[in-house]
Amino acid sequence: MIRLRGLRLTIQAAAGPVNILRGIDLDIASGETAGILGPSGSGKTSLLMLLAGLERATAGENLTGLDEDARARFRLANLGIVFQSFHLIPSMTAVQNVAVPLELSRHPDPAGTAAAALTKVGLGHRLTHRPSQLSGGEQQRVALARAFAPSPRLLLADEPTGNLDIETGTRVMDLLFELCAASGATLVLITHDPALAARCGRIVTLRDGVIEK
Repeated sequence: MIRLRGLRLTIQAAAGPVNILRGIDLDIASGETAGILGPSGSGKTSLLMLLAGLERATAGENLTGLDEDARARFRLANLGIVFQSFHLIPSMTAVQNVAVPLELSRHPDPAGTAAAALTKVGLGHRLTHRPSQLSGGEQQRVALARAFAPSPRLLLADEPTGNLDIETGTRVMDLLFELCAASGATLVLITHDPALAARCGRIVTLRDGVIEK
């Protein structure tokens, strides 16, 4: 599913170039669950952004050869992404938020599929509620429904419990793993929490832009 070779990311800062990722080699098999563990500033989120095609690598094999439109089409066809801060559209209802990627990919029944996805995460009674009317845990479940509704091959999750209390975060993660198992999606979970990473089939530790051996 994922094969990275020599992946590097360097940004230019006022004081000079900053090497964020310094030669990442990583293979993740189809259907695998991998926890990317590391302290703040280790390059975890940058790695996820490269996997999603939301950033361009400075060097190495990834999606670098695709232009912006091609990368957007790749994301629509293959990826589901869950962020720490939910990223829901405030003016849209829950079902409208979930329907967005389905509409962009010209799904034949975006509203019906979105409603079914929300029902699957226990929010069938909240279809017409806007994000401001939902709790943090409910908003993250809407984000999960949005990520899984298009049946992605790969699910990327960046600190998905970071804005939730422990109990709510545990319920959200239980649901995320259940959805991955049911769909067969590959999961890459970015976290600084060793206990959360340990729920994955494999842990990859990132420190100072390199994978620890």
